[in-house]
Amino acid sequence: MQIPLSQFEQVIDEKILKRGLSYYKKGLVRQLEEVSPNTYEAMVEGTEDYTVQLTVNKGVVTEYVCDCPYDQGPVCKHVAAVLFKLLEEPLQLNQKQTKTKSASKTKTATGKKRKTITEQISEMLDKASKEELIRLIKEETAKNTTFRNRIMLALEQYNDDISKDFYAKQIKSILRSARGNYGFMDWQSSKAVGHSTEQLLDIAQKASENKNYQNALFICFAVMEVLIPALSEVDDSSGILSDCITIAYELLLEMNDESNSETVSKQIFDFCFDHCRKNTFRDWDWHVDVLWLAVASAHTKEEYDCLLDYVEREQNHQTKSYSERHEAKQMQLVKYRLLEITIGNAAAEAFLRQNVENPELRRIAIENAMKQSDFDTAIAIAQEGIKQDQKQYPGLAKDWYDWLLRIAQAQNNTPKIIEYARLLLIDYFNHNQDYYQILKQHVKPEQWNDYVDSLIKDIEAKERGRHSYLVAQILIKEERWEQLWNMVCKSSDLHYIEQYETYFSKRYPEQLAELYAKRILDYLERNVGRSFYENACRYIRKIIKLGERQIADEVIKTLRTRYPNRRALMEELSKV
Repeated sequence: MQIPLSQFEQVIDEKILKRGLSYYKKGLVRQLEEVSPNTYEAMVEGTEDYTVQLTVNKGVVTEYVCDCPYDQGPVCKHVAAVLFKLLEEPLQLNQKQTKTKSASKTKTATGKKRKTITEQISEMLDKASKEELIRLIKEETAKNTTFRNRIMLALEQYNDDISKDFYAKQIKSILRSARGNYGFMDWQSSKAVGHSTEQLLDIAQKASENKNYQNALFICFAVMEVLIPALSEVDDSSGILSDCITIAYELLLEMNDESNSETVSKQIFDFCFDHCRKNTFRDWDWHVDVLWLAVASAHTKEEYDCLLDYVEREQNHQTKSYSERHEAKQMQLVKYRLLEITIGNAAAEAFLRQNVENPELRRIAIENAMKQSDFDTAIAIAQEGIKQDQKQYPGLAKDWYDWLLRIAQAQNNTPKIIEYARLLLIDYFNHNQDYYQILKQHVKPEQWNDYVDSLIKDIEAKERGRHSYLVAQILIKEERWEQLWNMVCKSSDLHYIEQYETYFSKRYPEQLAELYAKRILDYLERNVGRSFYENACRYIRKIIKLGERQIADEVIKTLRTRYPNRRALMEELSKV
């Protein structure tokens, strides 16, 4: 959100504002500087030191970021503290200011506008000699590991010793510098490592775009090799290191697809197959992904045979945990694909039928049967899936019923279409498939109204919750407003009534206002606290917007009479 600097106290949450003010009063906001035009940076001290950066344009804070972990709202206490500091010490905020004593702080002793940090550094660099800059860089690289790594990565095109090991050493160096006293890396340090690795991956992305695939491959290989074992020794709750591995994997996938180079594909295959055999990615989500990448990058019969042999050996291992069973099912998909490539469709189809209890293979088997218009086989496989998964995996059973519906549609079998669409609507309703519309298209028009009545009756016989929502959606589509109104009136939930307000605000404004009034009074009988009072007043304002001010006034009067000692409620009512 954008924050007017002169009114930020009205915008930011009160608790955050108080904490920010406390930090500001204690003098914990340090080094407030204009680092570039309209951009300000400050350090806020605390249990940890955090950096806040703000962009201010014409008196409005348009962007703000803090490197603290707070994620419970749009603005943290550190940003609030810096905003208080900005008001105390206004810099050039791109707006007209009166010449006050504080405003004069933006000028130097000679009366000139104070230069930003970026401008000062730019001028100094322009004046410095090449020898001075080289000496400075050498000194800094000798003592600052992070700076040294940045220099090596930025100038890697001038390094004749580039290899996968070169990049692996850079990442290992970054990891070492971020580890704590006991070798474990906290979440904040892991984020720093992640950001440095992301810069490395940006270099790989640009190298790939420039068709410099060798460097891009080296970087991706190094990232995946080094970060995987490191994950067991870091707090990666932010997910940034895992994201880096995924980005490296996806970049390898992209290069394999776009390079049209057997050399590139061969290097990717060797990397993937080697690490599959070493179990580098075992117990991580990337294990099967890397195996699929090996399949995608393979070109020769020898490579495919090696993969098939590896998968068959893996399938002989006993699977115990859920993750092992899940991986075993994924391995079956890989084997199916390899059989298609190496032996042919007949062998692959036989393997499919033998392992049809695997949901992914069952879907493929149904699709294959439908492509051949073998509808009886497709129906039998889907029905077998329902029988297998109905109790333990109802979501999968829904998928098999969905396939039966598709098969019925392919056969133009109207009775079956109606049967399966009705079952799916009532028992497996979801937003991704409009079973209601399918029913409307296939039930005869003269029978439709009676059909809707019976449909609603069957839905209402189920437990409430999502089924009441489904009935409401049918009534809306059928424009049965009186039935919908009667249904909504039964609810004591203000939020539920609000969901359907748009359908009644013009048709039944007075009745809706009266319903809101009754539910507001009930709501405040059960709930105490400012947040509840604020919510109740929000609904009172809705009554006013409906044009029923008198009803709103009656509610306010009743509440003032009933709860005169609820000070917070009285305050909120006075704001209506």
